[in-house]
Amino acid sequence: MSKLALVTGATSGIGQAFAERLAADGYDLVLVGRRRERLEEFAASHPEIKIKAVVADLSTAAGIDTVAEICATEPLTMLVNNAGVAHYMPLAELPADKAAELVNLKVLAPTMLTRAVVAGIQERAEGTIINVAGMIAFSGPAPHSQMPRRVVYGGSLAYLVAMSQTLSAELEGTGVDVQVLCPGVVATEFHERQGLDMSRVPRMTADDVVTASLRGLDLGETVCAPGVENAALLDAVFQADLAAFGAQSPELATRYRAA
Repeated sequence: MSKLALVTGATSGIGQAFAERLAADGYDLVLVGRRRERLEEFAASHPEIKIKAVVADLSTAAGIDTVAEICATEPLTMLVNNAGVAHYMPLAELPADKAAELVNLKVLAPTMLTRAVVAGIQERAEGTIINVAGMIAFSGPAPHSQMPRRVVYGGSLAYLVAMSQTLSAELEGTGVDVQVLCPGVVATEFHERQGLDMSRVPRMTADDVVTASLRGLDLGETVCAPGVENAALLDAVFQADLAAFGAQSPELATRYRAA
């Protein structure tokens, strides 16, 4: 049986790097993006595999419905939820339409596409779901002086981490792998499209991000952080999360009681 992967945000950056790597590994592809000419150019340059180009805007209900239908009906072996935008700005300055676009792309679309695909791959007892987030998902406690808050962007990536971890536990033993991919700053068009000049910032290549993701799957990692050398740091975060979760009580904590 041939392998079939669907990649969103496939016209540039990490999505395109995934498409290139999966094509080289013999996957047939369903590539989703907003720019038809880039999708068609990629398909024309890879005649050795079957490629279905889907022009869809996943910030819209119609776009999500179109791709979710494909996820529900095609025998996918891999789903890569990569599409996204940044819109770096304080919450009070973030236009409502941009906030909605960001939440649709990084929260609603991955949720609905994953929901659409999961029953089929679970039934086939084989498949992989990769949600592309970023290390900003872990930056919530950072002080204002350290970084722009990017409230909606950071919150949406944190959602992808929690969703992926919970889904991975839910699907344990089914043959389905779930990963959330959390790179740092990557050398792609992503920031340029936001009008940000990142040329002087050290950046990882999109190819290295994909290499980490696929190797992380082999290692059994649910959270893949390509630029974090000491994986024990991530384990410590997650153990602290579980410790706090397990320490809850029906009794009011002493610090909240009246003196």
